[in-house]
Amino acid sequence: MRGISRTSLDEVTRRFDAILPSANAVTLGHELFEVVTLLEEQHSLRRWLADPANEAEKKSALIGELLETKVSPSTVLVVSDIVQARWSRARDLVDTAERMAVYATVAGVENEERLNELEDELFRFGRIVAAEPDLRSALTAEGVDAQHKRTLVENLLSGKVDPATLRLVTEAVTRSRGRRLEQGLDYYGHLVAERAQRYIAVVRTAVPLSEDQQAQLQGVLTRVYGRTIHLNIEIAPEIVGGLSIRVGDEVIDGTVAGRLAEVRRRLAG
Repeated sequence: MRGISRTSLDEVTRRFDAILPSANAVTLGHELFEVVTLLEEQHSLRRWLADPANEAEKKSALIGELLETKVSPSTVLVVSDIVQARWSRARDLVDTAERMAVYATVAGVENEERLNELEDELFRFGRIVAAEPDLRSALTAEGVDAQHKRTLVENLLSGKVDPATLRLVTEAVTRSRGRRLEQGLDYYGHLVAERAQRYIAVVRTAVPLSEDQQAQLQGVLTRVYGRTIHLNIEIAPEIVGGLSIRVGDEVIDGTVAGRLAEVRRRLAG
């Protein structure tokens, strides 16, 4: 995503992270995937929700009417945030709903190492599918009942992979969104890898931090982001003083070098 859609995605993700701790993540993920299917099937609804000429409050009200008695309050909040944001294309709105569904599905995977393992499971299954034409045909055959495919995936993977992997493979098999199966698995793997980075704070500092300083910083970031944050500390004398912290796409620059660079930009402007 680019431009206004990228900005909206970042804001929706921040709001999603604030909602997630109080939600049932498995239910939230399942319901968001159902919303994606609804938006894919209802073309006029999707276009209306993505049209910037329509008021955000009216979009949120419509979502409330459509979903309030059918899904959890957390799902209504997430979808309302998505439809109230501005998008360059209607597809970006649906892609964001799918992305939040994946994020919710893997929310119970509690650290970067396990998320990396989940990504690897998706990758390995994709390679198995590519190498087994009969299996691929069984999973992608048109006209076959979705429940039959779910049962097939369950028989293949249950007890052998993380439950989140099983749910994502099932989604890729039963609701392709126009992707080839291997493409869907690769895309979900990419989102899982992206999510893993949000558990890491890359901290650049001019001088080493004591154990107490590291513990205090980790505690503050964990409270801010609502999940355990692990610190990767880089010693960078060129920043002169202060800290630069990156969590996912978000950067907090409190360095002397950063402040000097900002002064130079303003003077140049």
